[in-house]
Amino acid sequence: MFRTALRNVLAHKARLLMTVLAVMLGVAFVAGTLVFTNTISDAYQKSSAKGFERVDVAVRPEYQDSEGNKVGKSAELTQALLDRAAEVPGAASATGVVTGFTAVADQDGKLVGGDWQSAGGNYWGAKDPRYPLVDGHAPRGKGEVLLDSETAKRAGYKVGDTVRLSVDGPVLTPVVSGIFTTDDGNVAAGGSLTLFDTPTAQALFGKKGTYDEIDVQAAAGTGQAALKARLDKALPAKLVDTTTGRRLADDQAEAISSSMSGLKQALLVFAGIALFVGTFIIANTFTMLVAQRTRELALMRAVGASRRQVTRSVLIEAFAVGTVAGVTGLAAGVGIGAGLRSLLGSFGASLPDGPLVISPGTVATALAVGILITMLAAWLPGRRAAKIPPVAAMSSVHAKATTKSLVLRNTLGSLFAAAGVAVVLAGTGMATDTGQAAMGIGAVLLIIGVFVLTPLLSRPLIAAASPVLRVFGVSGKLARQNSVRNPRRTAATASALMIGLTLITGMTVMAGSLQTSIDKMASSAIRADYVVSMANRGPLSPDVARKLAGADGVTDSSPLRNGESRIDGATEFLTGVDGAAIGKLTDLKVTDGSFSVGGTRVVVDEDRAEDHGWKPGSRFTAHFEDGKAQRLTVAGVYEGNDMLNGILLDNKVLTPHLTDPADMQVMVKTADGASDSAKDGLEKVLGSNPAIKVQDKQDISDEIAKMFTLMLNLVYGLLGMAVIVAVLGVINTLAMSVFERAQEIGMLRAIGLERRAVKRMVRLESLVISLFGGVLGIGLGVFFGWAAGELLGTKMPTYELVLPWGRMAVFLLLAGGVGVLAALWPARRAARLNMLAAIKAE
Repeated sequence: MFRTALRNVLAHKARLLMTVLAVMLGVAFVAGTLVFTNTISDAYQKSSAKGFERVDVAVRPEYQDSEGNKVGKSAELTQALLDRAAEVPGAASATGVVTGFTAVADQDGKLVGGDWQSAGGNYWGAKDPRYPLVDGHAPRGKGEVLLDSETAKRAGYKVGDTVRLSVDGPVLTPVVSGIFTTDDGNVAAGGSLTLFDTPTAQALFGKKGTYDEIDVQAAAGTGQAALKARLDKALPAKLVDTTTGRRLADDQAEAISSSMSGLKQALLVFAGIALFVGTFIIANTFTMLVAQRTRELALMRAVGASRRQVTRSVLIEAFAVGTVAGVTGLAAGVGIGAGLRSLLGSFGASLPDGPLVISPGTVATALAVGILITMLAAWLPGRRAAKIPPVAAMSSVHAKATTKSLVLRNTLGSLFAAAGVAVVLAGTGMATDTGQAAMGIGAVLLIIGVFVLTPLLSRPLIAAASPVLRVFGVSGKLARQNSVRNPRRTAATASALMIGLTLITGMTVMAGSLQTSIDKMASSAIRADYVVSMANRGPLSPDVARKLAGADGVTDSSPLRNGESRIDGATEFLTGVDGAAIGKLTDLKVTDGSFSVGGTRVVVDEDRAEDHGWKPGSRFTAHFEDGKAQRLTVAGVYEGNDMLNGILLDNKVLTPHLTDPADMQVMVKTADGASDSAKDGLEKVLGSNPAIKVQDKQDISDEIAKMFTLMLNLVYGLLGMAVIVAVLGVINTLAMSVFERAQEIGMLRAIGLERRAVKRMVRLESLVISLFGGVLGIGLGVFFGWAAGELLGTKMPTYELVLPWGRMAVFLLLAGGVGVLAALWPARRAARLNMLAAIKAE
């Protein structure tokens, strides 16, 4: 039986090629994902580990938990603590570290590096071992600065040039005193690192006389654990927390691995989808292969082969196919991993250098996936073939499915589909976290149910296309009959395309609806013409709000200033606003009371009001970070959203209690409304600052749209793999169908059907099957998109379902295009069959 199975594989290479390709693509995606994420993760971990080579113990401020109504905050690392750390026995040196956001502009005034990766820090003394200088000298005073070599190269700066940069608002124009190299992972990822001398960095980052961290290096012969123990004894435990450099490196590696796991899981989900689609194709292929060899298997049973041996022979074929697909998929996956890294580089993302990482786990996973998926998909056809009695197989009386099996299939499909719909509908009324899990389970049940029911659904839906097919005469009639001749095969072929289009349509519906909802939120909640914020969404200097308030053409403005407080024993963040102007800059829906902010009157969103049991007229005490308290009165309750929520009070009340006031954004209204000239004027008032964004409503919408577009394009690209596998499935099915119907096609040709008509028949059959899968996929996608939107709508009052009719029409055309493309080779093969040879074929 083993030799027979291998001979079958070697004797029918062409008929198994599509199956190998389908499995190989799925395996390649899995292997490529593992190679890519392991390579990037390894490169970042090695790069970050270098950054801790000179840190044996890091001393960090301990967060002081709030007690009673006092607001918690971090302790300060003073110069005295640094001096004490440097004097600990076994310490060779102690370095004070100061960090913060610093935006650098290139020669054209545009921000260099990513919004979130533009960092600044301090250069320690005359020669900081952390940052080796390649040119120039250490910065001296606020008029000099150091740039990392990658940023200097990208922006075109050299020693002696004047550079424009910003920390939290005002534009600075220091001279580049030197250029250094660094192993910083953010710089490797395309960000920038700017260094000032220590007093300047402390002043710019609001750390006057203090540090964010103290890095202690051990003397020769002193271990990290021993040094940490001595520091713990010498430094006040309630103020600081010490960590060894080895632990920091391990934590960083774990953080990098954790951040990469999200990307890895997302990519593996799409790889799983491709494999899931491929499973249908494999099962379909082996079903047809077994059907073609029914008499051969029956003869083997007649001469003494057992059922188990027949099943085993099919599984041996599957094992051989899976092994070939796994090996070739692994090789292709290595290429995909390398290609993805190069692709990110072409998009401008700088990644740390490092070799491709092909771990034993990746090799084992690729081979296991290829072999197990193939054998699993082939097991049912093999088992079904083994159960056929030899005499019945020889006379082909087994060909039609029994009524009992069809009833059982349709009953199971109906139960799965009904359960899936019920669970999805139940999920729409749940909380976001539990609702997502419920919807995931429901979606799987519904897709399985529809797949099981697809043979039943195929007849009425394909029959609906009969009027169109009649236009093509005999070819159209034959194509319709062929499409419904074997409903199970049609179902398996259409389901592969259905799954891909379900996901694509669902994501498109969700993204379009969310974009429209956010647009409505921005337009309905904000009356301001412009919103000014930092590029990294960090705090703005209060100077920005003062400059904007005095700018020509500005009629109203209000900074949004954050402050921490304790209310009823719990921490609450307050948002300070200009009480006189905020009503003119926002259009928040008031559900109770009035939108009146001023003095001790505040407005609260519905969630806070419900949590604390507040209503208009309620009074509560807020305890601020300076230890003082203020009695406040609720003037109104409003409907909050993602752009504005919480407790709003006047800045005149909040600001005196803040140690370091900072604004998250500033709203601005101009006399002539939003225009290019007004925007240019505001940017000039702020000194054309690279760190600050001046955005109108359209800019905010476009920024969000860009994110959704990027996400959709990524999804389309990844799901394209599933569509390619589906195309292979259609080709495979049609090729097998043509092989099975060789005698029938020969008879049709003999009685006068032209080659052109034969080609048309096969193409129309492929088109009908593909459109059938497309209609099911789009229908399911719209349902899932609607359900997900209902769940999101509980957190987003402006959510509105938007059906992208244009894109859905494109998806249906895509499904038709898949059918036409997939039919090219099978149709040509059918038309070129020799009539006499085909008629004589059994």
